[in-house]
Amino acid sequence: MVGTESVASLLMDLDWWQHRSTERDDFFASLRQENPRAFVPVGSRGFWALTRHEDVLEVSRRPDDFCSGEGTQIFDQPAKLREYRGSFIDMDNPEHARLRKIVSRGFTNKALSSIREDIEDTVSEILDGMPPGGGDFVSDFAALVPLRIIDNLLGIPREHEAFILEATNVLLGAVDPEYVPDQSSEGLAAAMTDASQRLIAILNDLAEERIADPKDDLITRLVAANDAENLTPQEMAKFFILLVGAGNETTRNAISHGLHLLTKHPDQRDLWLSDYDRYAPTAIEEILRYASPVVHMRRTVTRDGVKLGDQEFSKGDKVVLWYGSANRDDSAFVNPSSFDITRDPNPHLAFGAPGPHFCLGAHLARLEMNVAFRMLFERFPDIRTVGEPDVLRANFLNGIKHLRVEYTAR
Repeated sequence: MVGTESVASLLMDLDWWQHRSTERDDFFASLRQENPRAFVPVGSRGFWALTRHEDVLEVSRRPDDFCSGEGTQIFDQPAKLREYRGSFIDMDNPEHARLRKIVSRGFTNKALSSIREDIEDTVSEILDGMPPGGGDFVSDFAALVPLRIIDNLLGIPREHEAFILEATNVLLGAVDPEYVPDQSSEGLAAAMTDASQRLIAILNDLAEERIADPKDDLITRLVAANDAENLTPQEMAKFFILLVGAGNETTRNAISHGLHLLTKHPDQRDLWLSDYDRYAPTAIEEILRYASPVVHMRRTVTRDGVKLGDQEFSKGDKVVLWYGSANRDDSAFVNPSSFDITRDPNPHLAFGAPGPHFCLGAHLARLEMNVAFRMLFERFPDIRTVGEPDVLRANFLNGIKHLRVEYTAR
């Protein structure tokens, strides 16, 4: 049996997350087998680590029993920081449903299909700017693709791009000293609050501008539509923080992990490139499953006596959904440790599980990845990663900070 002390020491050890990926897979396999709902005694109350696919699915489908409104991070954030960063990801119904309904009108399949050409233009522009011969794939390509697409979609001037990227690194990678050198609690809070405040200021100003002078962009459609309920400028600003976090960080990491996986598995790369369009749908899903860019999310038990299988919880208990573990569960996947771009079915939970908090940007992320890999391989058919990725020091995102690549132009 995997003991509670060893579970706590590893799950909360950020250095372990940064350097021991193979060991992590073995550890979670042991948890799923021996202690799939392990109690982790850290913080004021501790939390239950849910590692099986079926448990993550079940909890996600029961928001009345396992809520998001008490926070989605393992540890409770200071009230001031939650005020800056809070969006509908940390809400329950009815407020969650109201905001999601407003925001979803910009992310339907119909709405996104109309911007494919814009996405292709954006990716082409980024490819034009890549240095000859090779470089850092993350900063040169993977980080820019989703960020620039989101900025263009919203109508955010290019002058803000560098700061938005910097602020996103701080907000999602704060526990990595590369992004926040002062790792004291005061230093982390100050850096995250400053990044949030500055992002909110940019979006508040843009939202107010669109209300006074509407344009053909997503900000206008969300804050100034004439025939529907709108977001307030403050709600728009908080949603933007979520969007650049969920939409930028997760997609950029999926793209980075994807290229490294294809380099390590040249047979899978060759198969995909033999008929790109045929294999693209399943290849993208397999990259998402294997990489699992979001490592976990938390839910909070809403009442005493809530059960999950034979496990009974008390009101206020925290349960943490470990998506990466669920995506390697051999009860849900055949040979889950193998990277197979033809895998079908592939019920991965990289966008969260079906339920009210399933990722609103899933369609956009898939479209971005499809266009990005197709155009990348067309421009640099021999592109490959060199060495191992420089991994983010974090247990919330499976992030890649830097990834060396080499290529020659066609």
